[in-house]
Amino acid sequence: MIRRTVVVRRPVEDVFDRFTAGMGHWWPLEQFSYGGDRAGDLILEGHAGGRFYERFRDGEEHEIGRVLVYDPPQRVVFTWNQANWAGSTEVEVRFHPEGTATRIELEHRGWEQLGEAGTGTQHAFDGGWGVILDRFASWASP
Repeated sequence: MIRRTVVVRRPVEDVFDRFTAGMGHWWPLEQFSYGGDRAGDLILEGHAGGRFYERFRDGEEHEIGRVLVYDPPQRVVFTWNQANWAGSTEVEVRFHPEGTATRIELEHRGWEQLGEAGTGTQHAFDGGWGVILDRFASWASP
């Protein structure tokens, strides 16, 4: 299981909205994209059952997962899948108010669903989530 925490100096409602609806503005697509140099946008649809997907500059779309829980401004849960995986993993992001700031707790779990490939893949994602959350905190902080 991967666990990461970051604090953003903004109210919880604003942080939740920026994280979910604004994902394409802050996600480091130059580093983490299925489209490589075709990277265009990353979209998390704001409702349970919604898609989590990347849209490339040429209009092609790549679905990464599905939104399982969308509970603003406290929590969002979505699946993460790759074509070569034996199953899906699950990402849960919780948003906790701390005065005028917000603590974000991310948990990426379910690596055992991937069989033997799970351990190495989890290790690669662990470092990635640190970069991604740091990027969000820098982008979203005033």
